[in-house]
Amino acid sequence: MAYSPHTEADHRRMLDAVGVVSIEDLFADIPPAVRADRFAVPPPLTEQEVRGELSRLAGRNVLPRVSFLGAGAYRHLVPAVVGEVIGRAEFATAYTPYQPEVSQGTLQSIYEFQSMVCELTGMEVASASHYDGATATAEAALMACRLTRRDRIAVSSAVHPQVREVLRTYCSGPGIEIVEVPAELAEGGSGLTAPDAAASVLDDDVACLVAQQPNFFGGIEPMRELGEAAHVVGAQLVALVEPTSLAILEAPGGYGADIVTAEGQPLGIPLSFGGPYVGLMAARMASVRQMPGRLVGATRDAQGRKGYVLTLQAREQHIRREKAASNICTNQALCALAATAYLSAVGPDGLREVAQLSMTQARHTAAALEEAGLGERRFTAPYFAEVAVRVPGAARRHAALLERGILAGHPLWTDYPDLDDTLLLAATELTTDDDIAALVDALEATR
Repeated sequence: MAYSPHTEADHRRMLDAVGVVSIEDLFADIPPAVRADRFAVPPPLTEQEVRGELSRLAGRNVLPRVSFLGAGAYRHLVPAVVGEVIGRAEFATAYTPYQPEVSQGTLQSIYEFQSMVCELTGMEVASASHYDGATATAEAALMACRLTRRDRIAVSSAVHPQVREVLRTYCSGPGIEIVEVPAELAEGGSGLTAPDAAASVLDDDVACLVAQQPNFFGGIEPMRELGEAAHVVGAQLVALVEPTSLAILEAPGGYGADIVTAEGQPLGIPLSFGGPYVGLMAARMASVRQMPGRLVGATRDAQGRKGYVLTLQAREQHIRREKAASNICTNQALCALAATAYLSAVGPDGLREVAQLSMTQARHTAAALEEAGLGERRFTAPYFAEVAVRVPGAARRHAALLERGILAGHPLWTDYPDLDDTLLLAATELTTDDDIAALVDALEATR
């Protein structure tokens, strides 16, 4: 973005154009009790100084030479066609396509995105416009509360910690209680959510059980049994899935999930130091009127020509405002388009190959560490492409490896204090045998 400072005369012209006397008048509708009087903004800089500061900050964004970090965001090869498609000028906008007569391209791309999400998840209807997987999951939990008219939510402790934090934030406003289902994380445990443990906290007041597949530790959860435990008491199963894994794992629609969410970043969206990403959500058709997010449908005009429109708009904030079921955000269409272009480019066979390579390299990583006597698996359950490995002196060695340009996964003790000396290592199709050898050699050197 160009550096364009505003003079006092510029301020005056803008204020006159909107019909107010001062900048403070722009915030008159915000109650004084919640209005900030001043911000800790640094003093103004010249253009040269701004360029220097931005260059300094950008220089800190350096990816390690070798990385095994996953924990919800993953390195995947993004085909060149993805950038070519989303770089087209007609798609370079985040504006919600309320006017179908001038938005057919964007509407069709969202429609195709929804169709692919349905095919991936085995569900009947999908929406768009969710910020990321965490907010989509929180929206799904609130949706389940509306559908069941209940005000308690059960969530597995094996769900990503940041997702659970977002869920707590979303539920704090309406006063929805969250109960946690403890996963089997003790020494020698499975690392999974036991259906019996879920059943013990599920009752007639619980709207849904939120479970992750694969879970935060990469373990393959017994989702069918967890769903049955929820359905016995009339609760819904909200399945947070990793989309790449759906190429080889059972689709959520097959094991009885009621609402499915996912972080769409693995589908053609680069890591970008945290975003922007895109959330996926799919559900049963019977629940569609309580489903948040944009929903694009196909129709015919008076001449019989096929067209695309936003449908079920009575849910939307531009009509129902604070009573809307839709989440209030940009429509995320550009990131959704990237996911659509990615899935179109790799196809079902390509996505399956990505999943299989990721799974294979994760096993090679765990095996190499065990064979070298450097670590051992923390949990016993089957896993997908992430594995929790106990490494003696992990905190010291994790820091030492980072100085060598090797990011040895996610330190689990930062989220789970009992999992001391345990690293969560992720692999993708970009993880090479040389990367694994470098990890082993570096850990060996830091014994």
